[in-house]
Amino acid sequence: MSLRTLNDVFFAVVGRRHPKVMLERRDDDVWVPVSSDTFSAGVAGVARALRGWGIGQRDRVAILSENRPEWMIADFASLLLGAVTVPIYATLTAEQTAYILRDSGARIIFLSSEMQLQKVFSIRELTALEKFVVMDSAKTDPVEIDAIETHAVETTGAVHMQELWSDSQANLDSQMEANARAITPDDLATIIYTSGTTGTPKGVMLSHCNMASNLSCSLTAFPVSPGDISISFLPLSHVTARHVDFALLYRGVTLAYIPFVDQLPRALQEVRPTFFVAVPRVYEKIHFQTEQKANAFPNSAFYRWALSEGRDHRSEVLAGQTPTTHAWKLADRLLYSKVRAGLGGRIAIFISGGAPLGRELAEWYAAIGIRIHEGYGLTETSPVIAVNTPREHKIGTVGKPLPNIEVRIADDGEVLVRGPSVFKQYWNKPKETQEAFVDGWFKTGDIGKLDTDGFLSITDRKKDLIKTSGGKFIAPQPIENSLKHNALIAETVVLGEKRKFPAVLIAPNFPVLEDWARGRELAFASRTELVASPEVRELYEGIVKELNLNLARFEKLKRVLLVADEFSAENGTLTASMKLRRRVVEERYRAQIDDMYAQAEAAGPVA
Repeated sequence: MSLRTLNDVFFAVVGRRHPKVMLERRDDDVWVPVSSDTFSAGVAGVARALRGWGIGQRDRVAILSENRPEWMIADFASLLLGAVTVPIYATLTAEQTAYILRDSGARIIFLSSEMQLQKVFSIRELTALEKFVVMDSAKTDPVEIDAIETHAVETTGAVHMQELWSDSQANLDSQMEANARAITPDDLATIIYTSGTTGTPKGVMLSHCNMASNLSCSLTAFPVSPGDISISFLPLSHVTARHVDFALLYRGVTLAYIPFVDQLPRALQEVRPTFFVAVPRVYEKIHFQTEQKANAFPNSAFYRWALSEGRDHRSEVLAGQTPTTHAWKLADRLLYSKVRAGLGGRIAIFISGGAPLGRELAEWYAAIGIRIHEGYGLTETSPVIAVNTPREHKIGTVGKPLPNIEVRIADDGEVLVRGPSVFKQYWNKPKETQEAFVDGWFKTGDIGKLDTDGFLSITDRKKDLIKTSGGKFIAPQPIENSLKHNALIAETVVLGEKRKFPAVLIAPNFPVLEDWARGRELAFASRTELVASPEVRELYEGIVKELNLNLARFEKLKRVLLVADEFSAENGTLTASMKLRRRVVEERYRAQIDDMYAQAEAAGPVA
């Protein structure tokens, strides 16, 4: 079946009659399969309800929920009617949610829980919402919400999603199916709001063609088929996770849904996936936990030996081969296999996307026998632009561009792309749309290069480049990724825009730092006191000094500013998709940054 629209994914899933399209964990901790028939019944029932509420072509339907089968059921039900789905991060505040609902003009919203319903009720007068559908099963009837009167829920039409379908109505009626198949590739499918690292979120308008054309070739080079299983834990409100789930469903892969990333370790053991897609932050956490356990092991020298042995055979792993030496096999049995076992023991394909992986982290995984296929894309490109594959893989790059995507590098180094998966415009933002293109090419905002073999490398975000007062340009991300490879560091921000020299702001990994301090009997009453101690300052300055050995003279970090906070989406330093809000961080610590540079100026020339 050729993939013209996202509705073709639904018909492929239903036509396969798969007994395990999805898996969901119930309250009794049992993984329950969702068959094609059950999935079809859910989509048909919800679509009928939406049609009965007057939802049709180009009407916007919002989904505010953690990952679960109902997310995809609501999505497909909307798409079959020609409606436009608007995903919203479940972690957004009421104010942020109100902006997206108001800007998109969504008429219906699907919500995971009564808690999310309460949040949306608090801002409902700022929106055009007409109906509220709650995914959680009814505990009481009608829905009861703290601080919200029952009659208010009833008058606004809040209903439980499970009430909208039954197994006796498992199929679409003929008119609905005909309408679903009549949806054209050019029809608008979804509006996905960017995470807003540099300003107000923009609604990216993606057509069925945009998404379907990307799905058609993003995973063709990967050996996935019915019988494979993957855990869906990256937020479906993000384009990467949604794309991956569409692609895997289309290929018959079973998806096991978990709503929160802290459930991932347990799910890995229970589900034992064969295909794994994660953002760098997840891979960083696995690396950190491995090193933490290794350092607690009585013979940490063995860990260092095993890594050294792995580094000697890294090129073989990156070429897709399994080393055969006795020493490597011993290290594999005693260390590498233990890491794989912690991930379920069956994963054959590892993919990373959503943010730069960092070469050091990729090399560490290759040293323990795991080849990570790094990819690259943006919401505006549906999202995949390039990806490393089992046959064509080069560490330190994001792979070769997809066959239906053209990539060229502008004179200033910016990556420009065009092709069927590139969006046409932002919702309600003609000026921003015009500024996003040059001569028909989409300006990604990333700095990169194509090598002679056709592999794409991304250096940094164009807006993130730092220009010192001496006129030197510094790409901060590679430096920051190198520092974050150290288990003592959670987040870093390279500073130096219009300054005489670069410096770095570091948010420590406090659980590790606190263990380090206790091991040295270093007394501290608070994190503020801890980061101010001379011993801790010396520790982090030593880490930076070691990194400086590998940096160009103009890149060397001359000062270190430690902060006593953790970065998070809640305090605004990270986006909902866990990307750094660089300008927010710089403004939040403006006084401390200015004071650091003032002290350096007063102390005389910096070496």
